[in-house]
Amino acid sequence: MRKAFELSSEAAELGSVDALYNLGNLYSRGDGVQQDKEKAVMFWTKAAMHGHVQSRYNSGVFEWEKGDIDRAVRHLMISSKIGDHDSVEMIKNLFVRGFATKEQYVEALKGYQDAVAEMKSPQRDEANSWRQDQERWAS
Repeated sequence: MRKAFELSSEAAELGSVDALYNLGNLYSRGDGVQQDKEKAVMFWTKAAMHGHVQSRYNSGVFEWEKGDIDRAVRHLMISSKIGDHDSVEMIKNLFVRGFATKEQYVEALKGYQDAVAEMKSPQRDEANSWRQDQERWAS
């Protein structure tokens, strides 16, 4: 894990957004470094600012665990609108439990659906169909 930390640190310095996300995960779990949730969020925030969806989701979960519901919902709304299914589900759960409004849930769901629709293309549909055929033939 120490080597993973060193390599991720080097890659982050060279501009890798995924490395920033990985460093956040390492600090969050304390893998190869002393656990430090604040440093984890710092790295996730940097990655999220570059569009890393999972980092945005992780920041939302961290804020939820910390008790800052408003910030959690804001992070999750952003990642929902980028097309992250887990974020929509979290917003839905927060709505059901009374921590998010119906309007927030509807906005997150609509943003998610719009993002997914934007990612559709005939080529992607063909590739997915081919992949499903491959999986059927393999089983």
